[in-house]
Amino acid sequence: MSENKFNQPLGGNEMPRFGGIATMMRLPHQPDPSGLDVGFVGVPFDVGTSNRAGARFGPRQIRTESCLIRPYNMATRAAPFDSLQVADLGDIAINTFNLQKSVA
Repeated sequence: MSENKFNQPLGGNEMPRFGGIATMMRLPHQPDPSGLDVGFVGVPFDVGTSNRAGARFGPRQIRTESCLIRPYNMATRAAPFDSLQVADLGDIAINTFNLQKSVA
């Protein structure tokens, strides 16, 4: 059992990288930023787009692809999850029918 008090990305041995709930880097989802040093927030927004809409799917796709990111950088030896409390805060609720209210 790990003695680490910080959230860690879920490893491939615990759950296959293609399985589980899609959160940023397979970190825990936390609806409240209390106690976090870093929080990932998605903004699924493309209300002002008149042609080629689809940016609203960006946060979901980034989370899906982030399962391939490793928690350590071997070249720089950076290990942010060993010293920072990090979680996925989910997406911001926007008004999909009113551009002005979405950005206010």
